[in-house]
Amino acid sequence: MSVPRTMTLSGVPEGLDASLVLRELETAARVCHVARDDKRMAAMAEALAFFAPHVRVLRFPGWDCLPYERVSPNMDISAERMATLARLACNAPGPFILLTTLNAATQRIPPRELVRTSSFAARAGEQVNEAALRAFLTRMGFMQAPVVAEPGDYAVRGGIIDIFPPGEGEPVRLDLFGDVLEGVRRFDPVTQRTVAQLPAVELAPVSEVILDEASISRFRQNYRLEFGAGGSGDPLYEAISVGRRHSGVEHWLPFFYERLDTVFDYLPDATIMLDDRTKAMHEARWEAVNIQYEARQEARLAVSEMDSVYKPTPPGQLYLDDVAWQAATEGCKILQFAVSPQPEGVGSADAGGRIGRDFAPERQRESASLLEALADHIRARARSDQVVIASYSEGARERLHGLIADHDILGAIAISDFSDVPEGKGGVFLAVWALQHGFESGKGLTVISEQDVFGDRLTRQPRKRRRADDFLTEARSLSPEDLVVHVEHGVGRYKGLEVVEALGAPHECIHLEYAGGDKLYLPVENIELLSRHGHDEGLLDRLGSAAWQARKAGLKKRIREIADRLVRIAAERHLRRAPAIEPPDDLWEAFLARFSYQETDDQLAAIADTLGDMAAGKPMDRLICGDVGFGKTEVAMRAAFAAAMSGVQVAVIAPTTLLARQHAARFAERFQGFPIEVRQLSRFVPAKESKRTRDGLADGTVDIVIGTHAV
Repeated sequence: MSVPRTMTLSGVPEGLDASLVLRELETAARVCHVARDDKRMAAMAEALAFFAPHVRVLRFPGWDCLPYERVSPNMDISAERMATLARLACNAPGPFILLTTLNAATQRIPPRELVRTSSFAARAGEQVNEAALRAFLTRMGFMQAPVVAEPGDYAVRGGIIDIFPPGEGEPVRLDLFGDVLEGVRRFDPVTQRTVAQLPAVELAPVSEVILDEASISRFRQNYRLEFGAGGSGDPLYEAISVGRRHSGVEHWLPFFYERLDTVFDYLPDATIMLDDRTKAMHEARWEAVNIQYEARQEARLAVSEMDSVYKPTPPGQLYLDDVAWQAATEGCKILQFAVSPQPEGVGSADAGGRIGRDFAPERQRESASLLEALADHIRARARSDQVVIASYSEGARERLHGLIADHDILGAIAISDFSDVPEGKGGVFLAVWALQHGFESGKGLTVISEQDVFGDRLTRQPRKRRRADDFLTEARSLSPEDLVVHVEHGVGRYKGLEVVEALGAPHECIHLEYAGGDKLYLPVENIELLSRHGHDEGLLDRLGSAAWQARKAGLKKRIREIADRLVRIAAERHLRRAPAIEPPDDLWEAFLARFSYQETDDQLAAIADTLGDMAAGKPMDRLICGDVGFGKTEVAMRAAFAAAMSGVQVAVIAPTTLLARQHAARFAERFQGFPIEVRQLSRFVPAKESKRTRDGLADGTVDIVIGTHAV
């Protein structure tokens, strides 16, 4: 029996590990990197994109639900997993890198041969059995929907079948004339417009549980062997017995197949590279699985009628313990990364990398110049290395470029990826790479991250803007019996989506009901004519009645009157003058660099509008709206900084004393090191301090005061 060829590579900080994965890919056609968690997998993908953007990378994420939960993994997760398994089962050509997580790698999956043979393919001009296709989609885990919106959906409208297959592509539309496939088109699920013509279509399973007769029979048999006869009160057993999917059915995956594989069975010749601390994480994972299993077992045995409770599968049937892990990786070449350097010896080598410098001491000392320390460090490292500074965004990169230029680091070059960095030393390069901590490779490369300099950066994914033509998503958000308002016909009740025959062709329409039982069928592409009513109950308008038009005309008249008054007030304000306030050029970028979040588009727009108002030389009257935690305070901070640095005093009024104290602490921390005096004024401030603050406001020594109505 062969022994795993395991090597520990120490001195591999996160970020540098991507370059070692790419180096291994030069000699191995396939590399499987096992990350500790989803966050580390995403970081590795971004690092690979920086070092080698053209290398093929596949992802195999873990489930986004806990072991033994009653819910299934998210459909997007399942679709991505099955799309990757389908490529691997069909011997996807190398070279490529498979990124996965420890949770995914220590969980058993459907057999490779089954995934390879569970596919559907058809070419334009060939015959297609529509009933067989529908049955295939149901068995493979696709869900029928009115319109396809996410991977795993399919919709049937007459001779048109829309399918959203797993993977990164867009949905496909099959045009059938009778039983002949006339055409295959890829289309945009939002606009419904064709984006490409395809010669053929090939579909893979979207769920790890394939419900065919053999798997259903095997499930029933294994379920009875493990738990006894399935009673009439067991919803899982009843659903599977009739071929219907049940929420969370994936947690009973071992009952559906004779055997299960691991991801390593799909890549028998790949090099396995493990993240730092994966062994400890595996032990913690196995312990958590057993705790969940024991809790389910105790709940099952604590009741007399066991048919109504969750019946968990034994952990070893679905998850890998240490022994099963060793068996799954037997004979594979394994490289274990370790961040900290370790003594070299048999089975251990030092890659030479080290974690980069952290500027936390300079950030904490008010007397120290953070940017001067950064500039000195860049100059010192550039004597022997090429220096790359990694920023979180284009805007942050531009700010850093200006800040280091102010400290005589000139000639820094913005790059798109590592291929733009030449061999040698002495160069300074600026990249957009969301790296948490920098590193020194020991071989001519130093990477400094923005977080090393300015501290922890808290990023959030930008929210998608709502598109005006996103009618399908809006239609799906309506529920039957909701009240809606048609711009021409008034208040009606939404009854659902229906397919209507028009000129001999099927057309999807929105069914609206009006007073007296009148019906209106509105094509889905005209949904912009509808808006929500805003109330659960209300009087319906009658189709063809003049009442709605009269109400609408009266409301328009009222709106015109209000608009007239607002225009008059705005004109009076426009004629008044106020001091023009602009942020200082020398300290503005340094102040912005202390913001620990990535600005959203809406936040940047609000900041630009506010500063524009302040610089216009006219009275400002602006309301900033946003939910909790969406960055309103940052808008106020930047406006306050611009005003205070222009010699104008600023008052920040909070509705509660607690909020005033929180704002005072945040302002004091953010404005530390700048020539601005920030003071607090509320009922919790001692009388002596309050008097000093008021005196400071009177003589101009206090620049910003934060408080409640006590101000």
